[in-house]
Amino acid sequence: MSYAIIGFGNIGKALAKAFARKGIEVSVATTRDPESFASEATAIGPKVIAKTLADAVKADVIFLAVRFESHPDVAKALPSWQGKTIIDLTNAYGMPPEQLGGQPSSTFIAQAFSGARLVKGFNHLIAATLDQDPAVHGGRRVVFLASDDDAAVTEIGTLAENLGFAPVKLGGLSEGGLLVQARGNSWGRLIFKDLVKFD
Repeated sequence: MSYAIIGFGNIGKALAKAFARKGIEVSVATTRDPESFASEATAIGPKVIAKTLADAVKADVIFLAVRFESHPDVAKALPSWQGKTIIDLTNAYGMPPEQLGGQPSSTFIAQAFSGARLVKGFNHLIAATLDQDPAVHGGRRVVFLASDDDAAVTEIGTLAENLGFAPVKLGGLSEGGLLVQARGNSWGRLIFKDLVKFD
């Protein structure tokens, strides 16, 4: 299984650190030339590899860590996303619901990445929190996951555990998924909630 993070801002870097902590290889990409951020990637860890967008989207699992309005540019990178799993970390705060056809933002994104399995996840924590080691006081930091694809959410739940997090499944995108999505100028009720699970 291969992994890529598209977007190398604060959230993308925080995610890359999570992979580096566990020694799991991950590609990072933006729309810029990878040479412009390769040294930053290497500084995070030897298995964090700067690539072009075209190369990064060859990964099996892709974290979409760009601004919501930038997702169409990423979606154009492949004619079909069949066989890929996209983890949507975007937040459509301030986007009028009518511009999304009244749908949750993740459903809107799923349509742009036609053929992909989509999981909403890792987006409810601010970058400074996501950046920290998920092992907290003997527990594990919670990441919420929502998807209309049970197999995809199970697969990403396993990945979250491998990265040291405690995944909590919320159900479908238009059900529990709304708890971790912005709608217009309001945030879902679980956004910014930093929870720790004790086994």
